[in-house]
Amino acid sequence: MSFLLGLDIGTSGVKALLMKDTGEVAGSATVEYPLYSPRPGWTEQNPEDMWQASVEAVRKVLAKCGIKGREVKGVGLSGQMHSSVFLDEAYQVIRPAILWNDTRTSGQCRAIQEALDPEMLFSEVCNPVLEGFTLPKVVWLRDNEPDNYARLRWLVLPKDYVRFRLTGELGMEVSDAAGMLMMNIRERKWSLPVLEGLGISPEILPPIIQSAEVAGRITPEVAELTGLAAGTPVVGGGADNACGAVGSGVVKEGRGMISLGTSGVVLAHLTKPRLVRTGTVHMFNSCVPNEFYMMGVTLSAGLSLSWFKEILGAAGASYDELTSWADDSPAGSRGVLFLPYLTGERTPHGDGNARGSFVGLSSANSRGDLVRAVLEGVAFALRDSVELLRSAGWNGTALRGIGGGLKSALWKEIIASVTGLAVQRLNIDEGPAFGAAILAGVGAEVFSSIPEASDAVVRVVDSVDPNPAWQKSYEALYQVYSGLYPALKASFHRLVALQ
Repeated sequence: MSFLLGLDIGTSGVKALLMKDTGEVAGSATVEYPLYSPRPGWTEQNPEDMWQASVEAVRKVLAKCGIKGREVKGVGLSGQMHSSVFLDEAYQVIRPAILWNDTRTSGQCRAIQEALDPEMLFSEVCNPVLEGFTLPKVVWLRDNEPDNYARLRWLVLPKDYVRFRLTGELGMEVSDAAGMLMMNIRERKWSLPVLEGLGISPEILPPIIQSAEVAGRITPEVAELTGLAAGTPVVGGGADNACGAVGSGVVKEGRGMISLGTSGVVLAHLTKPRLVRTGTVHMFNSCVPNEFYMMGVTLSAGLSLSWFKEILGAAGASYDELTSWADDSPAGSRGVLFLPYLTGERTPHGDGNARGSFVGLSSANSRGDLVRAVLEGVAFALRDSVELLRSAGWNGTALRGIGGGLKSALWKEIIASVTGLAVQRLNIDEGPAFGAAILAGVGAEVFSSIPEASDAVVRVVDSVDPNPAWQKSYEALYQVYSGLYPALKASFHRLVALQ
């Protein structure tokens, strides 16, 4: 038996996962690293921390599973999207990486939109200009740290940086490159009209590589550090959500995925690009060659429930206890609606100044009503993304579910009833690291293709269908919910300004 290694370079740490060549997970290990916030709205990490954590995680998972490095036939990586790693001519890190959730670049976003023809920009990158993407970070570096910008020779993303440290080969994998606002999505090449229009040299960008393509091999030096065998192939890998799709079998037209963690993602696989110009829904390249995926993001999904748990003074209560209180409340939470915009919102509003709200509170409401309102509010926010996917022509009938929030049977039934889509449980829920291991298997020729590999190891275990009675109530409530943000938007912005 042989093994495949997946490394997920996340926001809080690195997860290393070993998968048997038959598809079963042998084990995993996680090593955390710090996140820095030197100013309000800024989030940064040290790329060296990412590398050291990767080395430690690999050593730990090999030891935990009792596996020799020579038994690992391939390595794949996934990673946080958009975050910028700036390198100089000698491949040394210039400054801490600016992360995907950093909001310092509002001015640069406006400048990009003013400098470029909007039709050309959208035609090239197929996505709205938002603070989290990579291009505004490059412009920010030029505007605010000219000495560092003058040193800039290479721009990469976190997982591509770690792969460079593993192999000594620099490349940019396509599904991650798609989230930079610097690549022509449909042609899978760096966008010269965008880069030249902003005066940015395309020479700072490495070659674009495919997700399951062998991009390099473990060097002898890294073999000594990690315990892996020198010469082990390392594939391009994928963006975290793209690898999550591979790891949940969302690799064919009509399939969709919901990920319910701190944030919430609704993702649909597409064989052809379909553009949506409203609602800040994203379209990126899939790990499946020449195919795509579209996704919407609600920023405070599981975060809303954990926040409310603390606010309620129920820090000692389990999430099962919390949702049991919600179980005593009827669909509609006795007239209470919750807007889950605790950290602003991505889809559909693209508004960093949006704020969370309870609407419709009365003295008759119980704590269970409020907990259920939080669960329902997140579900309504996820439906916003579903509606945008439908407007683009996606006609799926189910969402494959991953993430800790979907361990709640109640929340799954609420989401199914709000969206009108069955929520399916899978045999494996290991996140992007599992998808990265599948990609490694394709590159190492353990599997013949990404769809074949994904379908060989991932299967639907059971499904929660919409509750017909709840669905009728939620349809009416969704119409009310949809009118709340437009009614409150000006007030949200005024409140933020007053702070």
